[in-house]
Amino acid sequence: MTPRRSSAWNLTFLAAYAFIKVMDPLLRWTWFSVGLGITSRVTVRGRRTGRDRSVLVGLIRTDGNWYVGHPNGEVAWTANLREAGLARVAPRPEAPLDVSAEPLEPGPERDAVIFATAEQQPFPANLLYRGARRHILSEGRYFRLAPR
Repeated sequence: MTPRRSSAWNLTFLAAYAFIKVMDPLLRWTWFSVGLGITSRVTVRGRRTGRDRSVLVGLIRTDGNWYVGHPNGEVAWTANLREAGLARVAPRPEAPLDVSAEPLEPGPERDAVIFATAEQQPFPANLLYRGARRHILSEGRYFRLAPR
């Protein structure tokens, strides 16, 4: 399977994440109250403002490691994480942990994380990740997290 960018999947992810942005207050309330599966909060220092920025992401666990990423290429939080190389991840609101973040280059580890993401995401996101696998292999930005 050769990874390739897809305009249709690009637009699909843009629409999905626009919807998630609108739903963010409800998602955060749910995460803080009862949890949301693999959802964790990542806080990273902004590359331009220097202020801490938080985003809810799926924390992927595979082969004893933690990973985070975005399926549709570089976005503000991945650019911040790439530049800072450090973040705070909170799998639960009461348990933040300082981590270092290493970008994954194309290769077997990154591919395994993308395949694991499709398995670990809850329905219906798992279907989206499976359907867009070639696009994500081409465009996705993923990081390995390690405790500091």
